[in-house]
Amino acid sequence: MIKFKRKIYQKLLQWKAESQGSEALLIEGARRIGKSTIVETFAQHEYKSYILIDFNDCEASVKKAFDKMSDLNSFFTTLSYTYSITLHPRDSVIIFDEVQKFPKARQSIKKLVKDGRFDYIETGSLISINENVKDITIPSEETSIQMYPMDFEEFCEALGKPSICDYIRECFGKGEALERSLHNDAMQLFKQYMLIGGMPQSIVEFLEHTFSFEYSDKRKRSIIALYKKDIQKIKGAYKSKVLSTFLQIPAFLSKHEKRVSLSRIESGINTENTYENTFMWLSNSMITNNCLKCSDPNVGLGLNGDDSAIKCYMGDTGILFSHAFSENAIARDSLYKQIMNDKLSINKGMLYENAIAQMLTANGHRLYFYTRYNKELHRNDMEIDFLLSDSASGKVIPIEVKSSKNYTTSSLTDFKKIYKKRIGKSYIIHPKNYFIKENGTICIPPYMTICL
Repeated sequence: MIKFKRKIYQKLLQWKAESQGSEALLIEGARRIGKSTIVETFAQHEYKSYILIDFNDCEASVKKAFDKMSDLNSFFTTLSYTYSITLHPRDSVIIFDEVQKFPKARQSIKKLVKDGRFDYIETGSLISINENVKDITIPSEETSIQMYPMDFEEFCEALGKPSICDYIRECFGKGEALERSLHNDAMQLFKQYMLIGGMPQSIVEFLEHTFSFEYSDKRKRSIIALYKKDIQKIKGAYKSKVLSTFLQIPAFLSKHEKRVSLSRIESGINTENTYENTFMWLSNSMITNNCLKCSDPNVGLGLNGDDSAIKCYMGDTGILFSHAFSENAIARDSLYKQIMNDKLSINKGMLYENAIAQMLTANGHRLYFYTRYNKELHRNDMEIDFLLSDSASGKVIPIEVKSSKNYTTSSLTDFKKIYKKRIGKSYIIHPKNYFIKENGTICIPPYMTICL
């Protein structure tokens, strides 16, 4: 099994060094992004021994052991015997994998951490955890970090091209274009990243089958099927809304205005609450990266977030591609290669914008966009795809995404005129190389998003 280098490993090292057993670590993330793999790899390299309890499939005796937490010696003996592992005080870690499946284990963290003998790591999907904590006390002795699909840099390293990202960062820092052949190489990698995505299993299939997009597509479709099954397990009354919205995401994103409107989702009782719960579920499960409207662009974007309009991006662009072509049994290699070679007319704007949203999210940004409604024209006459907040300068950074080499920039030009005192740098992300326009707008290729 191929294992990939993940940036989150450094965060695990930092947690271990700083906590010294004083708090457990909870890793939240969507299904199939590699949480279990990276945690087990970390345990193998950083501890003398470890026990991984997979609550999807664990012995009944293990679950029963959590009923007798008053005797921790007996509890640890049960785990050691069941898994045939010797635990070493302050040099062993116990992993609660898919902890949302057994909330009692999460509640036990308070007592286990206080005991201090071992370290504890939990993994789970955030929404499932939220739905399963109503009857337990959330431990305060727990810190959480979010994990995402493999980002563009991790993807390049997986494909044996780690140095190109160093070169990209160097050129961005100097304000220079990449050498033409390397720009072409980087663009090819970016296109592959859009189509394959950052799900580790999708990348493994691509590599193990001699760069086969078709095998990758099969794996992505199995993940989509898993998401649908998870949605069917929702306990709330909004289950049908979540499924309807999930199925329509490619259609939402294929429109010129990618915002989701209530009128495009089935009507029903308590529409407002259902609507809110729908997008909260998709976002909390990290299946999607939601982008909120910002009604008054300023450095504190969150203070002016407006959830009356939302853009619902898929958490992984490779998953989006397979989701969009779900009417086909399997997307053949020939289809992927036509897209790679720009020989097939598809809505690349949808894929580009989703990929940028994914990359910005991986960089730690919350997503916001801006739109202005023109009452005279009865339509929106200005839209900025993304807004970032630069806390260092106290300025807003507007970003427009263009999938074509020929484009207009009227929205960005008008936005800069209206809010010029609030704006720092401004970017256009396009397929061409790096250059700066006469008005100061920085035009960058999509792979340079890793630098934002």
